[in-house]
Amino acid sequence: QAQLVESGGGLVQPGGSLRLSCAVTGRVYSIDAMGWFRQAEGDERELVALISSRDMTTYGDAAKGRFTIFRDNAKNNVSLQMNSLKFEDTNVYYCKAVGITLFGDYNKYDAWGQGKQVTVSS
Repeated sequence: QAQLVESGGGLVQPGGSLRLSCAVTGRVYSIDAMGWFRQAEGDERELVALISSRDMTTYGDAAKGRFTIFRDNAKNNVSLQMNSLKFEDTNVYYCKAVGITLFGDYNKYDAWGQGKQVTVSS
């Protein structure tokens, strides 16, 4: 079974920057896409950014122009560079791996990380 290990996040002032990283561990053969979602209390989880194994990216409206997602396929890592952070970016951010295939297993499945808190406050 694959596991997602998240790092980064924390507290930053408005206009500042933070980076989130996520590593997928285990006997992973391939991952179709990796990305970040966020969820405020009482809200639905929303897409922040997603990147495919061929480096095709999709950004949520709130992330466009400010956040950049990049991926190291060889290491099954994905990072999210967040710049020009705003108060409304305060959320719990979740890493997601889409279409995980393990060695010796032809099935695909998705997995979530446990979430990292990002707080933008002055």
